Amino acid sequence: MSDANTASLYVVATPIGNLEDLSPRAARLLGEVAVIAAEDTRHTGRLLRHLGLSVPMLSLHEHNEAARVEQLDARLAAGESIALVSDAGTPLISDPGFVLVRELRARGRRIVPVPGACALVAALSAAGLPTDRFTFQGFLPAKGAGRRARLEALATREETLVFYESPHRIRDTLADLATVVGERRLVLARELTKTFETFLDGSAGELLARMEVDPDQARGEFVVMVAGAAPREEEASVVEGEALLAALLAEGVGVKQAASVAARVLGGAKKAWYARAQALKDTPC
Repeated sequence: MSDANTASLYVVATPIGNLEDLSPRAARLLGEVAVIAAEDTRHTGRLLRHLGLSVPMLSLHEHNEAARVEQLDARLAAGESIALVSDAGTPLISDPGFVLVRELRARGRRIVPVPGACALVAALSAAGLPTDRFTFQGFLPAKGAGRRARLEALATREETLVFYESPHRIRDTLADLATVVGERRLVLARELTKTFETFLDGSAGELLARMEVDPDQARGEFVVMVAGAAPREEEASVVEGEALLAALLAEGVGVKQAASVAARVLGGAKKAWYARAQALKDTPC
């Protein structure tokens, strides 16, 4: 790590609670780089003291990230490797670093991920909700109107929905979820990897009631996971209806009669089925 060809920006995941979750590779690299770009140097300083390391640091957060690009690029050009860390977990995942990584990659600098803890992945791995598809939205808007609008836009998504939330907004978020998604299953992961790690399972209304009884359950940082919406039946009905109409028309049944049969068998307005049947009839084979 002594010349511009090998100098790298290491994107280093740090513990989200339990310090034992820091990988040996991450610990080694934190001790080898020339400088650490940290979201909060005081927070990272505690981690370095735990590791017995004394490494120069500079701050890199949402308010100064763009201004740091030239400074850090110059250090890479001079052959100095850099570690990028956030306060907890994997940088860039609802944390600073995107602007820096984008700009340095565009300049041809070497960017090396050093994987490790991530609250999003840790929560999903133990929640018991489907993980083959999920949508991560980071933090929802802080204001109620914006938060509800975002939730309403996502309400019909069939994959698991995942958000981060803070303790002072968790009750408001649950109240909005109760309004938007009703009785759908939620899992809250609280204080992941820490002493009071807890997974709470139930509807938004049930979880709100639990917090009223036990206010301690509203403390800490949250990963909020919401079961996806059930597949919309009308989509399946449309596919089945198209097949039924096509079969009826192929047997010589008239458009009006075919529409009547589809409405009787599958439900829906006869006029809508008539329009579909007419479109099928007018479509060249």
